Amino acid sequence: MTKVVRSIRPSTPADAPAIVALFDETGQSPNAEPQHLHWKYWQARADWPGPRSFVVSNGSELIAHAAVVPGVCVWESRRVRMIQMIDWVARRAEPGAGVALLKHIGQQVEVLLSIGGGAETRRILPHVGFKSAGRAWGYVRALRPSRLLQSDAIPGWRRWPRFARSVAWTLAAPTQRTADWAIRRLVGEDIQRITPVLPVPARGMAVLERSVELFPYVLSCPIVPTALYAVERSGITRGYFLLTHAPGQVRLADCRMNSEDAADWRAMILCAIEQAMQDVHAAELVSVASDPMLGAALEGCGFHARFEIPVQVRSRSSDSMPPAPLRVQMLDSDAFFLHGRDNFWA
Repeated sequence: MTKVVRSIRPSTPADAPAIVALFDETGQSPNAEPQHLHWKYWQARADWPGPRSFVVSNGSELIAHAAVVPGVCVWESRRVRMIQMIDWVARRAEPGAGVALLKHIGQQVEVLLSIGGGAETRRILPHVGFKSAGRAWGYVRALRPSRLLQSDAIPGWRRWPRFARSVAWTLAAPTQRTADWAIRRLVGEDIQRITPVLPVPARGMAVLERSVELFPYVLSCPIVPTALYAVERSGITRGYFLLTHAPGQVRLADCRMNSEDAADWRAMILCAIEQAMQDVHAAELVSVASDPMLGAALEGCGFHARFEIPVQVRSRSSDSMPPAPLRVQMLDSDAFFLHGRDNFWA
């Protein structure tokens, strides 16, 4: 009997039906409409020309899949390629296929990143070389508590207590930004305005790099509406923030202020809140932060920490291991677009 040999290769659009079948078989639901898959896996992006989706096949049959969110990690004088795996699935009847795919993808870059992940993923990662790179927190700020009462996703007996808590949070939260800060939405060539304020290593933290080439791809996301804003004072760009709009929820997916002044960071967050309030369907604004400066700014603007998120990395060599803590936000994984129905954190 001829033995079928497993092979690993980049996926193609022709693999889409088989990839979706894998999701269905394993109970995954990672926004798998055809246009969603194309954007995640195959749409060209100027900042990463390499493949972003891989499959394991057993003959003509696909048995595992994983995609990547590519990035670059920077600290001190180091700059290394780093990727977060997403949509990682494997047939249970094919032991080792998922881990083999992880190891193959790990050979493409210096460092693999894992932000959060399901219980099974967290159980596996320490056994395949992942180590802690700090932790992040999920933060939420109530916008329109009455939207919680309209959600079928919240059990009836929980709606009123959660509504009451959100009302209390809303009443206690600051709302007014100072008049000397301005918000400018950025599209097309205007994205260049944020070049001077893109993230750099600070306070001993490693950061995930941003580039003006990244944002046109992000803004083309078909899964959730996405918008990029500059924060200006006296006509000078001082920072930026990226908002995405999931059902019932706005996400502060990425932000940075070119300042070490806590008041400036709070001003940026208040600008983001003002913009998020324009979404009349949103019950809340959420964000993820591992940077103490950003975390303190969020809390100072009425956000509440709701859960802890482990951040782990797997490095090919000791000299490419970034120092902990690693600064991460929602843009560094699929957290900025992944959603089901009514994703409430409050």
